[in-house]
Formats: sequence, structure tokens, C-alpha cells
Amino acid sequence: MARVVMLQQASPQSPKLSSLLPSSLSEFNGSAFRISIKSRRKALQPNGSFQVTASSAKKILIMGGTRFIGVFLTRLLVKEGHQVTLFTRGKAPITQQLPGESDQEYEEFKSKVLHLKGDRKDSEFVKSSLAAEGFEVVYDINGREAVEAEPILDALPNLEQYIYCSSAGVYLKSDLLPHFESDAVDPKSRHKGKLETESLLDSKGVNWTSLRPVYIYGPLNYNPVEEWFFHRLKAGRPIPIPNSGVQITQLGHVKDLADAFVKVLGNPKASKQVYNISGSKYVTFNGLARACAKAAGFPEPEIINYNPKKFDFGKKKAFPFRDQHFFASIEKAQTELNWKPEFGLIDGLADSYNLDFGRGTYRKEADFSTDDIILGKSLVLQN
Repeated sequence: MARVVMLQQASPQSPKLSSLLPSSLSEFNGSAFRISIKSRRKALQPNGSFQVTASSAKKILIMGGTRFIGVFLTRLLVKEGHQVTLFTRGKAPITQQLPGESDQEYEEFKSKVLHLKGDRKDSEFVKSSLAAEGFEVVYDINGREAVEAEPILDALPNLEQYIYCSSAGVYLKSDLLPHFESDAVDPKSRHKGKLETESLLDSKGVNWTSLRPVYIYGPLNYNPVEEWFFHRLKAGRPIPIPNSGVQITQLGHVKDLADAFVKVLGNPKASKQVYNISGSKYVTFNGLARACAKAAGFPEPEIINYNPKKFDFGKKKAFPFRDQHFFASIEKAQTELNWKPEFGLIDGLADSYNLDFGRGTYRKEADFSTDDIILGKSLVLQN
């Protein structure tokens, strides 16, 4: 059974309570989960404030970790021998069995995962509970605002490394692409909270690393990225894509992202650095529709390019990607972290489809209402 430590705020008259609870089981199971674990790090000599020795077992806290990225990251860290604790509100199962895992493998993994139950927005509880545990490394997967990171830093003055999941969405829109880590950022972007968190980490003088994924895809994806296409392909419907469809974007597989998160642990080159993480290929919107069809074994789809300015969709989103060129260079991560994506776009999409949507599991039901609006009008762009 997974060891689940429930921490409750203690009243002045009562001590902090802890109890062991079994985690819920998931029905997500099946066939073929693979991530290679590479032994690749030597013990590091202390250098200033950077004292992480990645080859030794670390006491690691993951903020979040039960939905998508953390599911795969946790497995990698446990396999490397680290003690991993997930901090969540406890509303979702703490662990879930993945395709390819035998019952024995899953039970062994589950038994090694700890859980702290709490709300990260309750800063006083975060400080008291984390200070009592003395974590050495923090992976902040679900942080959105700088104010959410501050109590973690206050609670762990001897923290060796703070590893943050940021976003390539922080970059200022530009005609010059791909985005590099040194590019101008947009303080007004919807990801400004992540940008402010990076600034906070830097100002605090802690040893930090931030990863900036572009679009993430793969099994368990709760964002409608590949799933949006799969729903339409399965239904045999045309795929509506805004404007010409030659807008260039970039997707990175969640397992490659998880591997990058492990690569920065204890890596002296990663100290106080940001890294773009995604796939090695760029793809057009039209090309992505065809790639999803090929990966899932569907016929080549009919693509309808339309002018979005001619439609009023209300508050509904007609397409899951930002309607612009948006991609980033991953050269820095490849060079400094000795990391490279293992998944090409087609085989990555096939992995996602075969282990998730193709098994009948997905996050959101199909909604073709905006498609019907588009297809019901004769405002399709002429090629």
C-alpha cells in the first residue's frame, strides 16, 4: 500500500496529527510504459551554494504530481532510489497503475510514495508541515504564482535545489523564432505568475532550475492537445483549423519532459538556469492533424481551414492552440544536460493514443459545437 501521511493543522491545544491511509486504486492500466533510467551522474563537489549530490538518495517533495507530469516524474525518481513525497489536496488518487506495469511493479512503486495532504495556498500550514519534514529538493510542478513558492522557501532554509515547471508561454511574441532562453519575456502574459516565480527564486539566492515546456502531450494529458484531434478522427469528422493551417508549433512528450526534470537534479550546469523543453521537430497545424491520423491508424483527414474572425464562438474555444507560430529551441538543454527527446512526433502521438485515448480513456467528452458552426457556413478559406 502507498504510505499516505495526512498532516492536519494542529490547534494550540493539540499536537500535529499524522496517520497512514491507503491510496485509491486507478482503473488506468494496460500495456507499454517505458522510460529508460540512465546512471549518469557523479558525486559533485560543493561549489558555493550548490551542494546537491544527485548520485545519493534525496528527500524530495513534489508539489502536485498526481495528474500528468508528476505521474511519470515520480516513477523515475523512485527508480533512482529517492524518497518521494507528494503534496496534494488529496482529492485524486495519489498513485495510479500505468500501462505496462505489472501488479507487482505497481505495488512496489506505490509502497514507496509518501503523501502530505494540504492546500498549498494555506501558507502557514505549508511552512509548518514542510519545516517538520526537512526536504532537500523540491519539484514544483503545479505552482502558478510566486506567492505560492514563498512559504516553501521560508520553510526550507537548507533546501539544496528548487526545480520549477514554468512555461514557454512566458516569452514575448516575436517575429524571430525559435524562442531561446535569453529572449525577451512578456510580463503581461497569462503565464506571468510563472515568470514572477522564476524572479522570486533568483532573488532569494536559492539554487533553482526552471524548465519551460512548449505544448506537452502524452498519456493522461488533461489539456485537449492531441485528444482534440483524436475525438474528431474517431468520429470521422472534418478537422477545422484556423486560417491557412501552416502556423508552426511544437509538441514535447511528457516522458521526455520527466526525463529532463531528472537530468537537472544535482547537475551543476543547471544551477540558476532556465531550459526550453520540447520535441526536436516543429510541425504545422495541418501537419499535426495528419500526424495524429497516421499515429492512430486513421485515414488522412479532411482539413477545413477557416477565418476565425468571421465567427462568434462566445466563450468557447474552437481550437486548442494559440493561432500563431510558437516554438522554441531546445539546444541549450541538449548541450548542457546531455538530454535529448526519445520520442519523435509520430511515435509519441502513437504512444499517447495506444496507452490512453485508444483504450477508451480521455479527460473531456467530445464537443463539436464550434465545429458545426464552422462547417455550417460557407466561410472556408479557398486554397
